[in-house]
Amino acid sequence: MTTISLSLKGLGKVFETDAMETHALKNVDLEIEKGEYVAVSGPSGCGKSTLLTILGLLDNPSRGEYVLDGENVASLCRDRAAEIRNSKIGFVFQSFNLIDELSVKDNILLPFKYSASKPSNEKLNEKVDEILAKVGLEHRKDHKSNLLSGGQQQRVAIARAIVNDPSLLLIDEATGNLDSENSQQIMDLIESLNEAGTTILMVTHDPVCAARAKRTLKMKDGMLIS
Repeated sequence: MTTISLSLKGLGKVFETDAMETHALKNVDLEIEKGEYVAVSGPSGCGKSTLLTILGLLDNPSRGEYVLDGENVASLCRDRAAEIRNSKIGFVFQSFNLIDELSVKDNILLPFKYSASKPSNEKLNEKVDEILAKVGLEHRKDHKSNLLSGGQQQRVAIARAIVNDPSLLLIDEATGNLDSENSQQIMDLIESLNEAGTTILMVTHDPVCAARAKRTLKMKDGMLIS
């Protein structure tokens, strides 16, 4: 069985307008093994967010190959991309992206709303309890998300990202909106998820966060330079 979670070969992304072409990604090669924890750092505008968007199947590359769990996913139709995204990929965003009117529990269960196979209510409740225990928020299960602190909201966002047991967890500036104490707690949580076997790719401009990963890569002008 392959140990490669994802592989990129010659990946490129060009954004075109009538006036110009912008090469956001240029000939990116990358392999990440199952269970790795990789950080990609670099200045604003270097291509980190574009890379994350393509890895998350939210956009297609202009050229190159993207293999996820043995399947070339570089040019899938929208429905198939959504199917794989919902079953194999978890996202953690800097801005949390929670729905204020929903409880913590209902925010966590959102991925199942779009899942082809939905477990029973009993199984869903068990899953929520299990995930909340992992992120230390058992006592906040029925609270509205907008009543939580920033650190707690990010924990809910992480819980939502891992509720489907994804093959790949993508993290975009997980601590960008948090103070130093909450940042430390979130990074500890991410590290514990990796130690439990989750494959993680995190993009960050923060060298302290990047240093917590097992492997660090740098981007510049749309290219991986290390």
